[in-house]
Amino acid sequence: MSRVEGTPERERLLGLVVDLVLREGVIDLSLSAVARSIGSNNRMLLYYFGSKEALLDEAGLRALDRFALLREMFNRLSGPGGLEERLLASWDDLSAPENLPYLRLYFQRFGVAMRDTAQWQTFIERAGRQWVELTRAVFTSAGYSDADSLVAATQIIALWRGLQFLLLSGVPTEQLGTTYAIGVRGLLAQLTPVAAARRESNFSSS
Repeated sequence: MSRVEGTPERERLLGLVVDLVLREGVIDLSLSAVARSIGSNNRMLLYYFGSKEALLDEAGLRALDRFALLREMFNRLSGPGGLEERLLASWDDLSAPENLPYLRLYFQRFGVAMRDTAQWQTFIERAGRQWVELTRAVFTSAGYSDADSLVAATQIIALWRGLQFLLLSGVPTEQLGTTYAIGVRGLLAQLTPVAAARRESNFSSS
């Protein structure tokens, strides 16, 4: 930890930036505009955060803490109950109306990152891997092979992202929920847990 991380002033500034990006987004948001909006200056923000990109990336991560359903989603996805039930419930978490401000911010951040990939490499790598790995662990713990778990996790994340985009575009939630349920059930129908696959193999060879 650097000498300024966790200090009260840094936390205060970060909280103000989280308020700002949730309210106004990050499209074409300069460091000077951030500083003016929160009553600070460029020098102070650079001292505490290093760069505009690092500041906005951390603000995006911290913003997640304000959305309880999203913050705890993977804990519930890894919890008790059948896998299908848990996967279906995860879309309810993701698509809840109170989460729309965070979803708008996330997709804005992604759009900005695609415009300047070198500056936003940390965010891009996290977006491409973090949720896939977390979801892969859910399938692995449910008894699927590593290879099947990776494919399944990739498909689930693709469903989430695509449906989130449509949600923000105004597509009715009932339509999206039905589409997601069909996708989940179709995916699970194509997968066989390792233990079941071994039993089938043993039966066939006997």
